[in-house]
Amino acid sequence: MKDTFEVQKSEEEWRAQLGDAAYRVLREKGTERPFTSEYETFWDSGTYVCKGCGQELFHSETKFDAGCGWPSFYQSIDKSRVKEILDTSHGMTRTEVVCSRCGGHLGHVFNDGYNQPTGLRYCINGVSLGFRKKENR
Repeated sequence: MKDTFEVQKSEEEWRAQLGDAAYRVLREKGTERPFTSEYETFWDSGTYVCKGCGQELFHSETKFDAGCGWPSFYQSIDKSRVKEILDTSHGMTRTEVVCSRCGGHLGHVFNDGYNQPTGLRYCINGVSLGFRKKENR
């Protein structure tokens, strides 16, 4: 049985909205090459959102440099924002992370977050993210 998500679009609509690179990751569960994401060494204050639907996923305060080549976070804004799915592809057992609102593939979560408060490392494809800069008030 396939999951249904709040945001539903045809593959043509997704492709037109996302472009080739983001479509390959978000809709086809691809992976961007390590150290190529604009967000891998990006440290501005704000909120990372799903490029597919705009749902807020991670606060910049939870981002850390894991040295793995992808933006890494030690927790999501709220557990309800991401869905975790067992992934046994490529001869490995991992936990896939998808947006709970549109089902877009974000990356994987690992329990090797070094000295981070949660011990988790959400290893996220930057091409699957957008960013909203924190407004100074």
